[in-house]
Amino acid sequence: MSAPLTEAPPPLAAPGERIAVGVGRGRRRRQRLAGYLYLLPMLALVGVFLLYPAVKTIWVALTDATGADAGTFVGVDNFTRLVQDPAFRVSVRNTVYWVIGALVLQVGLGLALALVLSKMLAGDWLKRLFYIPATLSGAAVGVIWFYVFNPDNGLLTSLLNAVGLDSLTTRWLAEPPINTFAMIFAAMWQGLGPAMILFLVGLQNLPREPIEAARVDGAEGLRLFWHITLPLLRPMTAVVVAITMINNFKVFDLIWVMTQGGPYRSSETLAVTMYRESFVSFSVGYGASVAVVLTLVVTVLSIFYLRSMFRRVEVN
Repeated sequence: MSAPLTEAPPPLAAPGERIAVGVGRGRRRRQRLAGYLYLLPMLALVGVFLLYPAVKTIWVALTDATGADAGTFVGVDNFTRLVQDPAFRVSVRNTVYWVIGALVLQVGLGLALALVLSKMLAGDWLKRLFYIPATLSGAAVGVIWFYVFNPDNGLLTSLLNAVGLDSLTTRWLAEPPINTFAMIFAAMWQGLGPAMILFLVGLQNLPREPIEAARVDGAEGLRLFWHITLPLLRPMTAVVVAITMINNFKVFDLIWVMTQGGPYRSSETLAVTMYRESFVSFSVGYGASVAVVLTLVVTVLSIFYLRSMFRRVEVN
């Protein structure tokens, strides 16, 4: 009988080829290691200045810390107290006012200005004029508009008195919810420029073919804007809305300069409540719980909104 057939072993690589393969693997390993080394500084910064504070804040929110001591673990007592706190409910309501008002005023007026100024001969100078407030700090804007809304000799009260409408004057920064609406207008004055610039960038980068095709079909004016321009601007609109929403969730400096959340905490937002509880009342654990709630709300809304907007873009 003949011997059974066996599969021939694979040919051995020459020594030079084995060395070349080993050198190639070592080079790739060193390249990967070098990439990780380049990432280490950024990972360290994110860990030290973002992840560690976030974890620390969550832990503090579960304690009764006062700032003078680390406090003791109290579980979810701070969050239970939030639900029962009338001041917290007022700050939630005012935060909703801020976000809705900013979206309507900053985004709506920013888009309107971008559409108008993109077709004006003097548009470049007006763009600079509208953008100037964005170069100021929130505290500076608060000081300016505090004197505008001063009920005694402020600019708004003086103008109304000069035109015989003194019956419309009121204590602009002392009557809720007028005080909140006045500060929303001041924030709009500061944030209008960036929104306008972003929309101008979006308008300049729109594809011309769909617009020209729509004009050939007879679409003009509002019909062209609503059915062609606005859908094409959706990615930029998503960016502007997200930035505006996040900025107005965390607004603090302008409110603190103009009213300090008063009178009687009537104009507080979540950011102001967080600061007051942590650094004025020294209820650090309770203030941390407000910070956790604010962070969760902003994160969830931002993710939900951006995912829904960009899903629409992909579908279209």
